[in-house]
Amino acid sequence: MTSYNKKTVDDLSVAGKKVLVRCDFNVPLKNGVITDENRIVAALPTIKKLIGDGGRVILCSHLGKPKGEPKPELSLAPVAKRLSELLGKEVVFAADDCVTGENAKAAVAAMKDGDVVLLQNTRYRKEETKNGEEFSKELAALCDNGIFVNDAFGAAHRAHCSTVGVASYVKESAVGYLMGKELKYLGNAVENPVRPFVTILGGAKVADKLNVIENLLNKADTLIIGGGMAYTFLAAKGYATGKSLLDAEKIDYCKQMLEKAEQKGVKILLPVDCLVADSFPDPIDAPIAVENVDADKIPAGKMGLDIGEKSRTLFAEAVKSAKTVVWNGPMGVFENPALAEGTIAVAKALAETDAVTIIGGGDSAAAVNTLGFGDKMTHISTGGGASLEFLEGKELPGIACVDDK
Repeated sequence: MTSYNKKTVDDLSVAGKKVLVRCDFNVPLKNGVITDENRIVAALPTIKKLIGDGGRVILCSHLGKPKGEPKPELSLAPVAKRLSELLGKEVVFAADDCVTGENAKAAVAAMKDGDVVLLQNTRYRKEETKNGEEFSKELAALCDNGIFVNDAFGAAHRAHCSTVGVASYVKESAVGYLMGKELKYLGNAVENPVRPFVTILGGAKVADKLNVIENLLNKADTLIIGGGMAYTFLAAKGYATGKSLLDAEKIDYCKQMLEKAEQKGVKILLPVDCLVADSFPDPIDAPIAVENVDADKIPAGKMGLDIGEKSRTLFAEAVKSAKTVVWNGPMGVFENPALAEGTIAVAKALAETDAVTIIGGGDSAAAVNTLGFGDKMTHISTGGGASLEFLEGKELPGIACVDDK
């Protein structure tokens, strides 16, 4: 049983001190323009708190995969510009290809209380992803080896210099508000849920969610399985699945999970019907002819691409009586209007329940936001891989390294 009792920014006194903050500014860029600024907006409460308390705030983040060398198209300069606008004060961009070099040192040395500096993409340094000692020490030196705040949940599953290494060389570390929210909702939902606890898993492959399924079977009261991974479970029940996505090597695993659920008294709900078509839509949003068939009657030449009408009702009913719901992974190819109904039905059911509703990052977060249900959820996780590892019950290095209260 993990309890998450980490120091937060509310436990720090930062007036007049330099604070190094690891954010997740890994935003999508198109021709140097940010196309989705959710991650920047999500970091604002922590930054504003530290500015308001008179800290000298040094921000750092990675962006994309420059693989240890400066790539101008992956510079954080556009993020500094947008941050300045959102904060209503200048964010000084330390344009420094070696991240902690002379430019960065000069920018930090010139800071006054309440100032903000953004360092260059931490992955311009190849040591970053290897958690190299030298770069970790250089980052810590920028904040006088004083205070480190980790607010980058999306990178918490990676032990890098800017997420983990630096914590060894500072006097004090804490989590930011964003990270704190993830611990409160995602961490505690899985470790200590208010019951009935219903989890909904979708997405393409069983292989990607093996450990999640196993961990949640020990925690949940009901496990709903949709998306491409459902067909391997249907095959495990002896159904013919036509041309649907199938993890043939995992059929036995799915059989074991179904048996394990029965022994534990955990309900596993699988689709009872599905929408089938001749093939996967190409391009993904192309018009497509679909029909609704029972899950045990998928025709040989057809492929299942969404849950059917009866399944939508069944899954929505299961959510109604829940007190905690965690959802990770869409129910079908939600990018296609003809195949989005299953995912919409689940999002709607979550929007209408009084339960604590937690969306576990990645595609399900995108689906909920795209479909306009974002503001109806208790918490939408900001991590993709990090959320998954959290749901697997793993300890995340970027959280483990932070001081306990």
